[in-house]
Amino acid sequence: MRAAIYESFGGPITIGTVPDPTPPPGGVVIRVGATGLCRSDWHGWMGHDPGIVLPHVPGHELAGTVAALGDGVTRWKVGDRVTLPFVCGCGRCPQCFAGNHQVCDNQFQPGFTHWGSFAEYVAIQRASMNLVALPDEIDDATAASLGCRFATSFRAVVDQGRASAGQWVAIHGCGGAGLSAIMIAIALGARVVAVDIADDKLALARDIGAAVTLNAIETPEVAREIREITDGGAHLSIDALGSPVTFYNSITCLRKRGRHVQVGLLLAGESCPAIPMDKVIANELEILGSHGMQAYRYDAMLAMIRAGTLSPQLLVGRIIGLSDVPTALPTMNSFTGAGMTVISMDKL
Repeated sequence: MRAAIYESFGGPITIGTVPDPTPPPGGVVIRVGATGLCRSDWHGWMGHDPGIVLPHVPGHELAGTVAALGDGVTRWKVGDRVTLPFVCGCGRCPQCFAGNHQVCDNQFQPGFTHWGSFAEYVAIQRASMNLVALPDEIDDATAASLGCRFATSFRAVVDQGRASAGQWVAIHGCGGAGLSAIMIAIALGARVVAVDIADDKLALARDIGAAVTLNAIETPEVAREIREITDGGAHLSIDALGSPVTFYNSITCLRKRGRHVQVGLLLAGESCPAIPMDKVIANELEILGSHGMQAYRYDAMLAMIRAGTLSPQLLVGRIIGLSDVPTALPTMNSFTGAGMTVISMDKL
């Protein structure tokens, strides 16, 4: 099969021919229809993820059809259209028994712990609990965009952040995860303040319903401005970018008893940012993370998409081919362009 592969961190990415995968017991092989290009893939390529073993095929947001079944698979059949979370559970650890597959002790992550979906085929473990059936009305490109950024943001806003109608939600960073969080918060009836440094991304945030947009370059004191706009601070704030600045602004823009959810990755030298603990204690703030979403929670998200309450297809900004990956992946830390980039296996 054709695949994008690299043999050194930060080194050349090539399109080559590698052996076809075989389905593991209890797993499947998926013929990839589309796969998202995400900043997390850039972090992996840079060597920020200790679980990656070289040489490596990246890619963790995917949709496609079941091409082969491993021993013991009865829930799925060849030809089924499926997607899956980027974090898959083992079904045996205490976290999985508690229903928290997204923090499984033995998690399987295509594109990180194993070869991923920047390829024509990808092998997936533990299919019975980790695959999600796709309805016909959701195409592969839209479904691929759900796997990491949209699903993680859904959990961040709905499950972790507990956003509700009438509340103020601040979103710091209007890339794929941030725009997803904006759309989801608005669907719940919340009012959104969107923050970024790029006017095109702020324009897209307004297009999908953000009540207020702030350019952080033109607004030196972002947190104070949000507290003034919201008459006391956001009920929920999400750092969808992942930087010490956006992390700090997200916490300090909250009202008393507000909730901060971290979605954007802070890795390498930024992994331990300063926390304004005086405000956390005095204002009884909550600091939470969002690390993917369980496969069984996809039903709630897909139901909102099928009802038209959520329209993730509007967030797909660019569709490229597998041959574009060697030039596109290294640019993922430059934050250029609005919306998500998706790789279509039908596009040369």
